Amino acid sequence: MDKILKLLEDDATLTAEQLSVMLGKEVGDIKDIIEKYERDGVLLGYKALIDWDKTDREYVSALIEVKIQPQRDLGFDKVAEKIYNYPEVTSLLLMSGGFDLAVMIEGKTMREVAYFVAQKLAPIEFITSTATHFVLKKYKDKGVIYKAPEVDERGNGGV
Repeated sequence: MDKILKLLEDDATLTAEQLSVMLGKEVGDIKDIIEKYERDGVLLGYKALIDWDKTDREYVSALIEVKIQPQRDLGFDKVAEKIYNYPEVTSLLLMSGGFDLAVMIEGKTMREVAYFVAQKLAPIEFITSTATHFVLKKYKDKGVIYKAPEVDERGNGGV
């Protein structure tokens, strides 16, 4: 049931009861399907998407382009495994084009991100180069548009 997956991807808070109504299926069947997806590793987790800029949490996000010399019989997998095990790494993608891996990381400061690249990432065997790009502002993430708070025409923030 790809429809269940799409609905959960759009809103992971939907209950089995809500999904059963939306899809015209029995609640027990929906629960069984979801449990099977979880067992089979199709459903990997449930996450909330948070606009951290609207909180007092201070952090920096960066995308790091990584070029690698592939290892014989292993390709990029061994280096990728070493990288994704760092807790700072939030995403790791194998790419086509001018670089091999796209690494998304978060740190408290730009200095912390720079330290990660210089002390942890760049020294990894088979990495030939890196390029770090700091995220300045998110406009859209995982299909969700980040909007600024509404400001009324009087310029007082709607108060």
